[in-house]
Amino acid sequence: MHTDTQPALRVDIWSDYVCPFCYLQLPVLEQLQARYGAMIEWCWHAFELRPEPLTTPDPQADYLRMTWLQAVLPMADRRQLTMKIPPVQPHSRKALEAANFARSQGRFGDFNRALFRAFFEYGQNIGEDQVLLQLASATGLGPEALHLALQEQQHRVAVSDDEALADTLGLRAVPVLLLRRASQPLSEAQVLNGTLPLQRLTREIDALLA
Repeated sequence: MHTDTQPALRVDIWSDYVCPFCYLQLPVLEQLQARYGAMIEWCWHAFELRPEPLTTPDPQADYLRMTWLQAVLPMADRRQLTMKIPPVQPHSRKALEAANFARSQGRFGDFNRALFRAFFEYGQNIGEDQVLLQLASATGLGPEALHLALQEQQHRVAVSDDEALADTLGLRAVPVLLLRRASQPLSEAQVLNGTLPLQRLTREIDALLA
């Protein structure tokens, strides 16, 4: 039997702030968090889709626009998210480090959503320190402390460890959720790939809780 301080299930999420499908999954995850409360422990992990020295795509590329028109925008409409094709395509390493800083300060949820919105709703360059510091200030974090953390790369190892774990588990794309009972090791978790509907995830969670 579990108590409020001992979750029954664990969900590990690998995500990247330049992935539109990761943002599209966020409303569903927030609904699940509200529904199941302390029964589930949620753990977010970093995953760079295009780590340096890989180049980032041209924001005007035809394939990018076609993906948005055919897949991203219709789903954004269904999930009631405001999304626009970003005018920039930055590397996401600093944003992921900043998110880990926010976790260490107990403000991950607010900062996580703010990062996604900054990029996909307002088209801000989340690879720039100044943008990250503004988001920190807006979500109740100390911009000076974040600036120092970024300058000293205090959270670089944590991001690298997340990505190494993803590689060990054979995870190649995001968003991806690993669902398991709290007593199970991560290697035995159920892997759920892609932007999944609330009903599907609720069904999988309820089956494990039963």
